[in-house]
Amino acid sequence: QVQLVESGGGLVQAGGSLTLSCAASGGTLSTYSMGWFRQAPGKERDLVAAIRWTGGSTNYADSVKGRFTISRDNAKNTVYLQMNSLKPEDTAVYYCAASPTGEIAIMYSWKYWGQGTQVTVSS
Repeated sequence: QVQLVESGGGLVQAGGSLTLSCAASGGTLSTYSMGWFRQAPGKERDLVAAIRWTGGSTNYADSVKGRFTISRDNAKNTVYLQMNSLKPEDTAVYYCAASPTGEIAIMYSWKYWGQGTQVTVSS
């Protein structure tokens, strides 16, 4: 069983930056993909960014491409989401998630979830 704990959310002005962290414990991540999802009130939960633990290949939603960067620290079993040039439409609860098989396009593949952290971007 893998546990995920997010941190780093908060209130930031439009144009500002914020970095989220997700600490993973309880197992090896060698075959995993790790991802960040977000969900705004009344909206679907959408994948923002994903990274393969081994090799480090990344995928981004078009809405954040060029502004957000996902990365991982293998020694710390931690994944990060660096968010720059934040916009009010980025306001959401952000969730860290883990896909043990590495598959990212099928929602059922995301087996482990963090508790979520609120990001609010003011105009």
